[in-house]
Amino acid sequence: MKLSKNFVKDYIDIDVDIKTLAEDMTDAGNEYDEAGKLINATNLIIGEVKTCEMHPDSDHLHVCTVDIGKEVLNIVCGAPNVAKGQKVIVAQNGAELPGGIKIKKGMIRGQESNGMICSLSEIGIDSKFQSEEDKKGIHVLGDDAKPGDDPIKYMGLDDEVVDFELTANRGDLLSILGMAYELGAIYDKKVKDIDLSHKEEKENINDSFKLDIKTNNCKMFLAKKAINVNIKESPDFIKNRLLASGIRPINNVVDISNYVMLETGQPLHFYDADRLNDKIEVRMAQDKEKLTTLDGIDRELSENDIVISDGTRAIGLAGVMGGLDTEIEENTKNIIIEAAIFDGVKVRITSKKIVRSEASNRFEKGLDSNRTYMAIERACALLEKYADAKILSGTAVYDKTEKEDKKIEVTLEKINRILGSNISLNEVIDIFRRLGFKAEAKDENITVTVPRRRIDIDIAEDLIEEVGRIYGVNHIEGKLPKVPTIPGKFNRELRSIRNKMVALGLNEVLSYVLINDKEVNRFTNDEFEAVKLLDPMSEDRNTLRYTPITSLFKIYEYNVAHGNKDISIFELGKGFFKRQGEYGEELKLCILMTGEFYTGINERRAVDFYIIKGIIEEMLNSQGYENRYSFVVPKTAITELHPGQTADIIVNGKAIGVIRKSSSRAYRKRRICS
Repeated sequence: MKLSKNFVKDYIDIDVDIKTLAEDMTDAGNEYDEAGKLINATNLIIGEVKTCEMHPDSDHLHVCTVDIGKEVLNIVCGAPNVAKGQKVIVAQNGAELPGGIKIKKGMIRGQESNGMICSLSEIGIDSKFQSEEDKKGIHVLGDDAKPGDDPIKYMGLDDEVVDFELTANRGDLLSILGMAYELGAIYDKKVKDIDLSHKEEKENINDSFKLDIKTNNCKMFLAKKAINVNIKESPDFIKNRLLASGIRPINNVVDISNYVMLETGQPLHFYDADRLNDKIEVRMAQDKEKLTTLDGIDRELSENDIVISDGTRAIGLAGVMGGLDTEIEENTKNIIIEAAIFDGVKVRITSKKIVRSEASNRFEKGLDSNRTYMAIERACALLEKYADAKILSGTAVYDKTEKEDKKIEVTLEKINRILGSNISLNEVIDIFRRLGFKAEAKDENITVTVPRRRIDIDIAEDLIEEVGRIYGVNHIEGKLPKVPTIPGKFNRELRSIRNKMVALGLNEVLSYVLINDKEVNRFTNDEFEAVKLLDPMSEDRNTLRYTPITSLFKIYEYNVAHGNKDISIFELGKGFFKRQGEYGEELKLCILMTGEFYTGINERRAVDFYIIKGIIEEMLNSQGYENRYSFVVPKTAITELHPGQTADIIVNGKAIGVIRKSSSRAYRKRRICS
């Protein structure tokens, strides 16, 4: 999250340098990568080109005289668009530009040059933020620019920026308002109200427009309509705040959508109302359904994708990207404004396939439903003011979200015990006030009302963390913890099983619990639902195993590949599953043997079904199950197992395991038993 100091100062009065602000935020638990000026160029000044002639010894250079207010400089310029009468950015002698460039007086093909007339790229503005005209040459300032003044201040780019590395639970800080509340708590400053005021027409959107929500993965959907919109360039303050936040300005309507998202944290989407059927439908995509997104790419969707439809066709991917058919264009006049809350997990799955964006990042981390209402009203206010829009009355509403603030109880004793501090009750109450929380104390019991914007706070320990952050861990005296000593424990039964397996000549292994989802149903006929990771590091390890035997086969393959064909290993590890909507895990003993097995001094036997059966008998006898177990032929076959060398292990009349010989082609010749 890039924090523009000018942007956040719209909502809170702060007067500290950017480095101090960044360090104070870090002390409160919000680390940053970089902090500094938006434009890192020195000794720049506005100049007016008085004369511009071709260089006598070059077919592309120009010799210019430039008035910088205090003097007139002779400057050689190679830009094709430089011309007499322009107001330009001049880097004077001694100026330092991004990339380590230093400007010095010099001679260029026999002509004296006392500086440089700059393009936007040369002062550090990325080309993605520039117009096509600016990309071709120097930047030309407005006619009202005054020679001798600071060009960075004139362009409104005299901003400072902090690039924060936020923790996953602080989705509220993905907004200027969220940052303002955080800074308000740190500096004890009040956050200003956001201006939502706008006029509305008599015509009501609900008279002609309908919402149809067909999936539980949409918790809220708000729609308003703006008509007679005038699409043009955004005002400078909007463009500059977007640029400082890392977003490219496009036009006033699209920029307002992004501006409000940065302000409130709520992503918006604008549709060309005249391309809709006066209806928006939210549903899950059909498998292999097609949609052309705003980037012009034809997408094939799956049943995991949430789509926006006009009732006949998909027109957008919820929370990720809109469709090309309803995009805002230069001739767009009427707009449907969307502010919604979609399931963050579904949005993340889709965004990983399509593109991770500023919007999808906010949906993934969770949104405050109260801000959703705020954001759509803010968009209407800005469209009215900067796009000459007329706003229809009413709002199309679908809302299944919680609005009430959270009430959490905590005691002063618990706060000081966990923090190791001695903070007074008055100090704690004051910290909650600074955070914008309401706190009521009765004796040492404190009831705190937490606004919905802080979706990361749910329990008393979360409140204690807030007290520690704002009070400052540097102010808490370091003490050794005083806790009762707890004697170490171990499971005697598990220890005895391990010892027995080692005594029988097997080697214990510890393997990965993560495997590929295509392997999770191998070596079993049990019915279960695989437990898959939402965001795996790789597709080879995207699912939790159901049984350790799958992992043991990986170890077998590794050993064989390195010349070891005699393998006798076991693992006492967990398997994971989901049944009837509930997650579960089981501790399982798995054994894999192949090649030759050491049975005594200078004695080896080829591993077969009876070797591993004898090991199981020895283990069961050691655990007190002698004469209480049997081995029976399974009723159903398992694909990977030899049909004639497989047995179910029955203890006290209950099947607890299976002995098997692999029958797969890859393992058949190696006589693998497990």
